[in-house]
Amino acid sequence: MNLQPNVTNPICIGDDVWIGAKAVILSGSTIGSGSVIAAGSVLRGAVPPGAIYGGVPAREIGRRW
Repeated sequence: MNLQPNVTNPICIGDDVWIGAKAVILSGSTIGSGSVIAAGSVLRGAVPPGAIYGGVPAREIGRRW
């Protein structure tokens, strides 16, 4: 196990983002400004600005603006 490479990617979180309790944001994800990630969600990938994401896996469930 200790001989395997450790692969990581950055997580980019924009301004004014709300992240609910126990939400999981996987490596390589990007969250646009003004977005909301619902509690208990598992997020992988990109979230556009002003979107509301929730679920497992997280998907768009609404828009803030």
